[in-house]
Amino acid sequence: MQQRCRRVRANWHQVDCLRMGTDWDEKDLDALQILVEDVWGDSHPGSFHLNELSAEVAIGVYQEGARPASFHVTDICDGWAMGHDGMNYILASREVITDMVELHASVIPWDGMVLVSSCDKSIPAHLKAAGRMDLPTILVPGGSMRPGPELSTTGKTGELSALSKKGQVDDAVVRNYKLTGAPNCGACQFMGTASTMQCMAEALGLALPGSALIPTSFMAIRREARRAGRQVVTLVKEGITAREILTRKAFENAIMVHAAIGGSTNALLHLPAAAREVGLEIDPEVFDEMNQKIPYLTNIQPSGKYPTELFWFAGGVPRVQWFLQDYLHLDVMTVTGKTLGENLEDLRRDGFFERGEGFLVNYKVERWEIIRSPEEAAEKGSIAVLKGNLAPDGAVVKYSAVVPEMHRHTGQALAFDSEEECHQAIIEGKVTPGSVLIIRNEGPRGSGMPEMYMTTDALASDPRLATTTALITDGRFSGATRGPCIGHVSPEAVEGGPIALVQDGDLIEIDIPNRKLNIVGLNGQKASPEEIEGVLKERKAKWKRPARARRGILKKYSASAAAPMKGAYWE
Repeated sequence: MQQRCRRVRANWHQVDCLRMGTDWDEKDLDALQILVEDVWGDSHPGSFHLNELSAEVAIGVYQEGARPASFHVTDICDGWAMGHDGMNYILASREVITDMVELHASVIPWDGMVLVSSCDKSIPAHLKAAGRMDLPTILVPGGSMRPGPELSTTGKTGELSALSKKGQVDDAVVRNYKLTGAPNCGACQFMGTASTMQCMAEALGLALPGSALIPTSFMAIRREARRAGRQVVTLVKEGITAREILTRKAFENAIMVHAAIGGSTNALLHLPAAAREVGLEIDPEVFDEMNQKIPYLTNIQPSGKYPTELFWFAGGVPRVQWFLQDYLHLDVMTVTGKTLGENLEDLRRDGFFERGEGFLVNYKVERWEIIRSPEEAAEKGSIAVLKGNLAPDGAVVKYSAVVPEMHRHTGQALAFDSEEECHQAIIEGKVTPGSVLIIRNEGPRGSGMPEMYMTTDALASDPRLATTTALITDGRFSGATRGPCIGHVSPEAVEGGPIALVQDGDLIEIDIPNRKLNIVGLNGQKASPEEIEGVLKERKAKWKRPARARRGILKKYSASAAAPMKGAYWE
């Protein structure tokens, strides 16, 4: 590969001329050339510091006698897009970032690539790009933000926003949260999608062992970035490319870690989309199968008590992998050039676990309070895939964040054609406890598949509704979502899926233990499956696809996006 890259670069001398017009010199032209690609920008705390990590990567590349070149595609944040149509663009940004990395990685024959990202869509985009380009590649996770006061997180946003709209919290409380909720840069401090995907990058073997969710205030994160710069040169010399790491076994390992940490439901969008880039198909049933056998090991917000910084202190992904050794494929290749099993043994010998636990002493917290052993675990998994006449192709729920009494529930539907309508009904007190709220037309082809965090936290912050009322949507959820919230319903509404046909008063049955999601009644009365099927056929005959005015990226995305349960990628 190295010889091919040099030969192609030698075909056209203008490229060297143009480089000499920047900060390259003649010696650089003969060195291995490494693309350092990040999503740095002023867009949000998760990306604000990534130029500093990319600079450390570059130092590591230089230390090995190679030449780095920095490229940037700023990502965007769900939190900034909340409450307006900007949220419709967020998932589409994953595809755009992937394509931009492909452009950057293709214009010059690079020898290797380091990808630096922290958050919800940028890490999945980088995983997709790594598989697509198949270069020697390492992903550098951007780390974890420090906790807020009393170990709080930015996840308080939804609750405070809902209470503020109801006049139940004063301006001083809101102001204090704004000043303290995000003390510094990094991914939000709970096991949301950003933190989950950092863990997934490491669990896949594409990030260095122990590098996910390092506190950004620690110099350790800089050292890991510099080490990644050195290690990518080693991968180039050994000829280890991304596709040798991103194997089916690696994705199975990641899904098992996801089950153990209570990861975001959005991983069911991102892992299948990344797998597709290397020619693999990850069926939703794989997630469900893994979650029925893997012990749920962590106590991390929003499902648990502690912020992600303490997860890293407790051993992070390597500790979880250590406990799951009887389940994992330990023979998979990783970016160290060693197997997962060898990496874990190296970390043990190096004292990695003891160093982290030393910081837990500062908080007067024991390791087992953060990451339990399988023997201490009371539950299996954290995610379930539900199917039935409401979701023939599946839907997903994070049951580790659902109170036990709502694992089985039947309630009358209250249907809304947009999230905004549902949110307003909750805020105005128009929702009856025990209802099953339906939000439709929010899937990838409907509205770009926005997340429903504004609405789910309004639900969770209402004591009458928090433990009595469910929400079902063809949209997606924030990783911070709590409660009986079921998303990714497939087929989606604008494709004529059954969720488009639900009417107020229909009885909806949720049965998480038996993985079922069904319409079981009409007009508040139980009905036979045959009667329900007949009524749905009548409604379908009268149904008309909602008109949607789209332009630009959103038009392209909504016209070609795959189904939610397939990964919502565009062709």
